[in-house]
Amino acid sequence: MSAQPDLLYSEEEEALRAAVRDLLTDHCDAARVISRTESDAPHDLSLWKALADGMGLAGLLVPEDRGGQGATHREAAVVLEELGRAVAPVPYLTSAVVATEALLACADGGEVLASLASARRIGALAVPLHTAPGAFFPAARAADGVLHGELTGIADADAADVLLVPADDGGLYAVEADAVGVTVTGQTSLDLTRPLARVVLDGAPGHRVGDAGPAVRRALRAGAGLLASEQLGLAEWSLAETVRYLKDRRQFNRPVGGFQALKHRLAQLWLEVVNLRAAARNAADALAADPAAAGDDADAAVAVAQAYAGQVAVRAAEEALQLHGGIGMTWEHPVHLYLKRAKADSIAYGTAGAHREALAGLVDLQAP
Repeated sequence: MSAQPDLLYSEEEEALRAAVRDLLTDHCDAARVISRTESDAPHDLSLWKALADGMGLAGLLVPEDRGGQGATHREAAVVLEELGRAVAPVPYLTSAVVATEALLACADGGEVLASLASARRIGALAVPLHTAPGAFFPAARAADGVLHGELTGIADADAADVLLVPADDGGLYAVEADAVGVTVTGQTSLDLTRPLARVVLDGAPGHRVGDAGPAVRRALRAGAGLLASEQLGLAEWSLAETVRYLKDRRQFNRPVGGFQALKHRLAQLWLEVVNLRAAARNAADALAADPAAAGDDADAAVAVAQAYAGQVAVRAAEEALQLHGGIGMTWEHPVHLYLKRAKADSIAYGTAGAHREALAGLVDLQAP
């Protein structure tokens, strides 16, 4: 019988949250993020260095004997809540979670894993962002020791130093992003804070680090499960900022937030955000219990979280935009960043429908 999940935050987790939030408050305000989305360098690598190197967050999921901090998915989830609350343009989810989890499942990925854990390099799993755990994923062609092929929709590939590429021989290969035969080209993406890219391999050299199947599945499951915590941060910011605005904005000589119709909308949204917090914490706790196991408990917890998280985050951002009125429609107000991130997140690592289908199979409740 499964142990009762722990949905509460420990004192250590709250201390971690406070430290990350303080750093983001000082170095990741809305104006800076908007300015970066208008530039040719959307990733804030100085912020990444402060988070990953200065605070040691890049190696949270890596055991101490492999060069990391030896923490769990619960701590990583707290970090992602704060990154989601700030819409921080850093490759934490893609490098410190997804790429790291893939390498943890590989027998020969120790050197690359250590470089990611120490923040010397940034990694990206060369699988399209929309791919759900357990779903088919495209692979490059391996021939004569080099890789060929084109992979699209790869999140944060333009910031990566090393790409983890699945190949048709069943292997997962570490490919240096600046190697001969590797071309990374940006693609148009809705979320400007997590850009997508096309990766073209034309005789690119790669080092096989392990088997692609189990590594990609483990990486995508962790990515989907912890993405719910990022979506929680987005939703909490949207709700809190909307409540704050409606308390200050006055109409007919009274705060707009005093109108009953708006109170009802915000109360309903608060209930949905609370439910999302429970689902996200349950997923993080289940992943932390045994990250390497392909157990039904963790699979079900991740599926439940992602079946629910996307719609709540999108609705929270939509409500924030609508209830901010005219100012919410402007480029200068950050709410559009949250709505775009929420919409992009709603299809990342599988849509809600894909996760409901997976959950139905896990509980033997097939659709008609």
